[in-house]
Amino acid sequence: MTEDGIAGFTLTRAAPAKINLALHVVGQRADGHHLLESLVTFADRGDRIGFALADADLFTVSGPFAAELPMDASAEGGNLVLKARDLLREELRSRNPAAAGPVHLHLEKNLPLASGIGGGSADAAATLLGLLEFWGATIEPSRLDAMALTLGADVPMCLAGKPLVAKGIGEDITPLADLPSLPLVLVNPLVGVSTPVVFRTLANKTNPPLVLPLDMKTMDDWLSAMATMRNDLQPPAQQLQPVISDVCQALTEAGAILVRMSGSGATCFGIFDDGERAAATARTLSAAQPGWYVLACNTTGRDR
Repeated sequence: MTEDGIAGFTLTRAAPAKINLALHVVGQRADGHHLLESLVTFADRGDRIGFALADADLFTVSGPFAAELPMDASAEGGNLVLKARDLLREELRSRNPAAAGPVHLHLEKNLPLASGIGGGSADAAATLLGLLEFWGATIEPSRLDAMALTLGADVPMCLAGKPLVAKGIGEDITPLADLPSLPLVLVNPLVGVSTPVVFRTLANKTNPPLVLPLDMKTMDDWLSAMATMRNDLQPPAQQLQPVISDVCQALTEAGAILVRMSGSGATCFGIFDDGERAAATARTLSAAQPGWYVLACNTTGRDR
């Protein structure tokens, strides 16, 4: 993501899109939470958070999806940036009542909401990390992860911000240093998909686990392994929103090596041979489908 900061803010923190390259639903706990095994990576594009001194707390927004954002920290559906600020402040002030003073937070909302690419979770993680730097505070990593999990199952992954395998409800994280950087095109038809409804529509909650072969070294090794994986939420999401199938078809016809839905949708990704082909595909799809969100990007990971 760009190194340029948001004008007028002393600190800018990236909140990159999170991409589920595979997502296996392998069980369900007694409390209703689903047990997942997911191969996750992060894009070099996404939202941004700005931090500045203020006389009183202030929250402002901009970007193509700003109008859809909740602007408070209410318990249900509230903004995760504000929830993260309030949670971290409470933690820091429990140690030092004078800590964590007023701050102006600005969210540049470039990613569509509720789209399966972790926008809100990435925003929360970026807020936690940015405020720790802004306030000059430290927290034990295990404590920070526990706090992040209370904000959402994806937030600990977004704190990590690097390729990983996540298990459990998202808290059991194993970094993957060898996953290569991937040229992707992300496409979302800008239709709403409710994650709870997708899970309720999922017929089988106990599916085969995610298996990563040993000694994967080349891009072809990884692509072969990913081809055997699944997103178990894709069939129910397509049942609820058939346009997701149209998105996948468009990416396949454009020459993507691997096409799959991310998370609970409706964003789908296509992996391409190189960045130039990904960029050309994004331009073509944007022209053909002006009502879709289309983004060419590269993921974090080792150079190929």
